[in-house]
Amino acid sequence: MDSLIKENLLQIQEDIAPCKSNIIAVTKYFEVQKMLDAYDTGLRDFAEARVNDAIVKINSLPDYVRENSKFHFIGHLQTNKVGKVVKFFDFIHSVDSLNLAEKISKTALEQNKVQKVFIEVNFAQDDNKFGYSEDLLYKEFPFIKELEGLEILGLMSMAPLGAEENFLYSLYSKVVSVQKDLSEKYSLPMKETSMGMSQDYIIAAKCGSTQLRIGRKLFT
Repeated sequence: MDSLIKENLLQIQEDIAPCKSNIIAVTKYFEVQKMLDAYDTGLRDFAEARVNDAIVKINSLPDYVRENSKFHFIGHLQTNKVGKVVKFFDFIHSVDSLNLAEKISKTALEQNKVQKVFIEVNFAQDDNKFGYSEDLLYKEFPFIKELEGLEILGLMSMAPLGAEENFLYSLYSKVVSVQKDLSEKYSLPMKETSMGMSQDYIIAAKCGSTQLRIGRKLFT
């Protein structure tokens, strides 16, 4: 077991207490051995952003690790990669258009699978990020929720780099508020929220994030 990862995990858990947010190990910049070390500490959720590299890693894992882990795709997803992502990943965090949702739906049905997804939002209107604006989300959500083969778990958000604390609290609170509003409006129990990374996971957890995507803070 990698003692550094264990120490970092304990520190993260202490930082977010009493919140019980799930910690997803973001392994996109790390080798397979780091995934194995993280698994040995008790982590079972792993996130990748580059499809082909991720598939190589997943296939390289021992059977017992692969079969007892959950894999999250967190990168921008192009429609021509949907088939591979649906096949190898349990969760997709980056559904950012109706067109993409429709493609995932079609592919999931072809693979006899219900794909768990998060809808990515960009309420900060950050040009460097993908995701729905609030207006477009409300416009297209009714169509996405009707697609077969999808289970919408909730919303996903990334904050702009260097954002100040007050901005982060405001942004993440808004994401949670909009998710609650959509859940109530459409009687859809979206209970998961994917927010928070190494630089802002404490604030995200305080705002109600149930899924924290952490790489650097965990592995270095």
